Amino acid sequence: MSHPMPSLSLPRPPSLLARYGALWLGLGLWGSASHAQIYTCVDASGRRLTSDRPIVACLDREQQVMGGSGTVIKTIPPSYTADERAKLDAQRRQEAEQRARIQEERRRDRALLIRYPNQGVHDKERADALGQVDEVIGAVKKREIALVAQRKDINTELEFYQGDVAKAPNWLKRKVEDNDKQMQIQKRFLEEQAQEKQRINARFDEELVKLKQLWSASGSPSMAR
Repeated sequence: MSHPMPSLSLPRPPSLLARYGALWLGLGLWGSASHAQIYTCVDASGRRLTSDRPIVACLDREQQVMGGSGTVIKTIPPSYTADERAKLDAQRRQEAEQRARIQEERRRDRALLIRYPNQGVHDKERADALGQVDEVIGAVKKREIALVAQRKDINTELEFYQGDVAKAPNWLKRKVEDNDKQMQIQKRFLEEQAQEKQRINARFDEELVKLKQLWSASGSPSMAR
């Protein structure tokens, strides 16, 4: 007597809907992972912190935002109070001014080297500047000599009045006053020219100190003529 063969229950292949459902689920998970953002920073204690949202412990410092691939996609600057922001702005202005001063100093140094490639050129310009002042001083001294001669003539005329200006006529008094005034002007002008020579020498002395440093740094022969 034959027995019927027992039926084997084979697993059914997944339905089309199930297969597509799994596919969409996988894509959804992959998309979420690819768009995940990780915040990372180093706190005040030097610890590396990470989070899925901005890190409170790092509000006073930069935080980097990394994408799912591990690359930095943006950097979040520190968050400051109004007072902290004002101090930071002031510090940045000072730093910018310092950089500007350094750049301006370098520009002046380059211009100085171009104008005075060696000490011979610098010495000549000093001599020329002093020579111009000496020419003015020479003209003033000639004027002084003329005024002294004029005063001798005035004194000769005053002899008729016993040398007393108060007894002299008005025209002679005016000559005395004008001569005195002109002598004072020339004296003051000579003092100013002497001060000008001091300023010129001080300027060239200061330049020479700087130039010797620049010539040495650039390898220029400072005493070339």
